[in-house]
Amino acid sequence: MSNYVVVTGAAGFIGSNLVRALNARGERRIIAVDNLTRADKFRNLIDCELVDYLDKEDFIARIQHGCFDGEIDAILHQGACSNTLETDGRYMMENNYRYSCILLNWCQDQEVPLLYASSAATYGGGAIFREKRQYEAPLNIYGYSKFLFDQMARQRSPEGAQVVGLRYFNVYGPREQHKGRMASVAFHHYRQFRNEGKVKLFKGSHGYANGEQQRDFVFIDDVVKVNLFFLDHPEKSGIFNLGTGRAQSFNAVALATVNGCRALAGEAPLALEEIVKRGLLEYVDFPEALQGKYQAFTQADLTRLRSIGYAAPFATVEEGVSQYVQWLSRQ
Repeated sequence: MSNYVVVTGAAGFIGSNLVRALNARGERRIIAVDNLTRADKFRNLIDCELVDYLDKEDFIARIQHGCFDGEIDAILHQGACSNTLETDGRYMMENNYRYSCILLNWCQDQEVPLLYASSAATYGGGAIFREKRQYEAPLNIYGYSKFLFDQMARQRSPEGAQVVGLRYFNVYGPREQHKGRMASVAFHHYRQFRNEGKVKLFKGSHGYANGEQQRDFVFIDDVVKVNLFFLDHPEKSGIFNLGTGRAQSFNAVALATVNGCRALAGEAPLALEEIVKRGLLEYVDFPEALQGKYQAFTQADLTRLRSIGYAAPFATVEEGVSQYVQWLSRQ
């Protein structure tokens, strides 16, 4: 009988997609760990096969008491508070930093691979997105909690078992509906278009024209593939960017969403100028609350990821959003 694979944050967006992908590979001995205080996340696990579910606090207590010694093959640690507007620093550090340190120490002691979710928020407002200390300057406590754990992982990773930190850029795709305001731009655009017949974007800011602020938008399927690549290569460790390496505008996401919805209705695609002209895209004022806390441009430098052998292509916004809109329409 094989050991367990643990997925923390398993009922969340990326965690539940990882569980599904592991199931597709024939893996059934999965322990799902999460905090279901917000119970609606359970829906992400309905079509998943698990051997057990544990509350986060129960899981921490059990590993600290030796209950899983010698019984776990890998931990895919996706559990975190991902609300970038969270202002409770103690909660953020306990949830994102201290929890991760406990798992790191246990995994190193047990020689168990640890793949964990870092974030592009570690780079803050900088223009260079390369996995080096001099380019890291987070703008909020969420980014700082991820940054600080990356430093801990850097200190520990040469010691033994695999440690991989994946700096997720703007991930979008199925199973994020529970995230509310923290769900992706593509999700909000779909909801807006279905409910109001139009999507909304910020007016120009940071030197960009209306809707032309740019992010590295990465489809969830690609995020899963990179995680599984490292799971299959336990000899590879380090911190790696996980984006597409291609910055695209918020306008591009809006256009892909509108045209995806139009395709569902049997309607022809439109150009950006036309959807603006028809009132299908509206620009709203940039919010005061985000002043000084907003990344107007992100683009993953994939040099490190490519250098260790990950060669697969990444979906464009046009490809990924089209698939996502079809998935959302079936829900």
